[in-house]
Amino acid sequence: MSSATAPAADSRAPRAGLFKRLITHPLGGVSIVFLSIIVVVAIVGPFLAPFDPSQTDLKMIFAPPGGDYLLGGDSAGRDILSRLLVATGFSLAGGLLVAAVGTVIGVSAGLVAGYYGGWIDTLGSWFTALTMSIPSIIVLIAARSVMGPSMWWTMTIFGIFISPVYYRVVYNSVRAVRNELYVDAARTSGLGDGRIIGRHVLMAVRAPVILLTSGTIAAGIGMQAGFDFLGLGDPNTPTWGQMLNEGFYNINRAGQLVLWPALALGLTMIFLTLLGTALRDELEGTSDVRRTKGQIAWALEASAPEIVRHEDAAEPDAVLTVTDLAVAYPAGDGWATVVKGASLEVRRGETHGLIGESGSGKTQTAFAVLGLLPKGGKVMAGSIVFDGEDLTGVSDASMNTFRGSRIAYVPQEPMSNLDPAFTVGVQLTEPLRKVLGMSKEQAHERAMSLLDKVGIPDPKRVFRSYPHQLSGGMAQRVLIAGAVASHPTLLIADEPTTALDVTVQAEVLDLLRDLQAELGMAVLIVTHNFGVVADICDRVSVMRQGVIVETGPTQSVFDDPRHQYTQSLFEAIPTGAPRAPLPGAASTGTLGRETLS
Repeated sequence: MSSATAPAADSRAPRAGLFKRLITHPLGGVSIVFLSIIVVVAIVGPFLAPFDPSQTDLKMIFAPPGGDYLLGGDSAGRDILSRLLVATGFSLAGGLLVAAVGTVIGVSAGLVAGYYGGWIDTLGSWFTALTMSIPSIIVLIAARSVMGPSMWWTMTIFGIFISPVYYRVVYNSVRAVRNELYVDAARTSGLGDGRIIGRHVLMAVRAPVILLTSGTIAAGIGMQAGFDFLGLGDPNTPTWGQMLNEGFYNINRAGQLVLWPALALGLTMIFLTLLGTALRDELEGTSDVRRTKGQIAWALEASAPEIVRHEDAAEPDAVLTVTDLAVAYPAGDGWATVVKGASLEVRRGETHGLIGESGSGKTQTAFAVLGLLPKGGKVMAGSIVFDGEDLTGVSDASMNTFRGSRIAYVPQEPMSNLDPAFTVGVQLTEPLRKVLGMSKEQAHERAMSLLDKVGIPDPKRVFRSYPHQLSGGMAQRVLIAGAVASHPTLLIADEPTTALDVTVQAEVLDLLRDLQAELGMAVLIVTHNFGVVADICDRVSVMRQGVIVETGPTQSVFDDPRHQYTQSLFEAIPTGAPRAPLPGAASTGTLGRETLS
């Protein structure tokens, strides 16, 4: 029998770089263009200024726009255009200085305190609380009286007051990642703390730092303008704030004096804020605006292959029918298709195994049935029919009438799916009261009965316990109890035994088998373990690269795997037989024995 072939992978444009994505972002593109102009003016402005910004001419006092003074003259007869060009550089430099000081102090302290904790953490928290409790404007005025009206000192001190914002953001991010497995792996591989912090931890917190910096530059420019507007800045350094101060003082005589610095200051701060928003969208993937111009339309390159079906004498009574399902995610200018025309049938009262290697699309298929695809994921084609009702395109609110009552779900990581802030009892009774409308007493009685039914030896203790007080197997039993509480028609179990040891795995499988027989529900088990399929499943479907390639009764598929991929999976199962020695292994082994003897 000829085996079917999987469809070719969908072609899609590679993920564009951050700058390219920002340029094409509705907010990022215009922000980058405007801010680039500001930066260019700041750099070359002093060379383009037609006059010395401090040069006065009594004949040009309050001169109207035009002539030699293109934007007019101020109260001292100075050229407004020349002052505006030079002021741009100083104002932008002040904002950058604030961001630089805040970043160096706050990020460095946040990295060290978050990674090491202890007394460093205590000292950092104390300094942060102290700095944020002192009014910065009072300190800046006091510093001016000591060090004089220096813009550079003023912005440096303000950067110190901004640093606690960076500290808190970085500290919280580092605390969240410092015990991740990849950090532990870096430690065990021999990397020093400095390299781990600089290469691994810093890369994990760079996104919030980048997002914060655009706002910090805007805040620094605004603070400098406010300080100069109050007349507390350096009168020898032209800035937008000084020009606003003079324009406001003479607003009744020459209103245009306020117009130009106000436009420059306002637009710069607005576009810095918009750039930060665009950066957030692109770095964190939170943008709901999908750019369709130039984006490749979604399409399957090849139709799904014909499924190898084993004969089954039983009359089909499907509770779940998935037909030609396709699931895709936006990726750069195209789409990444992860499920490519999969078809699946789960019959009423049976246990159906969905098996395949990691990345074959098993969990994505289950999430599509539940209506719980991650952000950006869409069902692009096909249908999902549950108990005679088409769920394709159903809104999330409508899916709530199915989830938890008629369709239940058991995840693969029990500890991460129980809320550590609430006891097991609260997490079991709350859904019963909200979904089934039970009273508090009824929900309590049902929860205790469920805990006893799933084989928990001391239901009262577990009912009062928090998740961290339970073992992994006990937590998985609690999740199963919550899933079957409403006597669902279909239970989807996503690798329910992966995180458990072998003994507990067997107990959980026995529990699922007993509950399925008692409640008569259909069970779809997502797994990559043929042992689980052989132990509990009535039927099995084999999935490869987003499509179902073979399906049928478990015994038939195990006895006669017909698809080449299914045969490869069986061949990959360890048999326990000794392997042939590797080349050179015999001599090495002999040498080892001689050495030991």
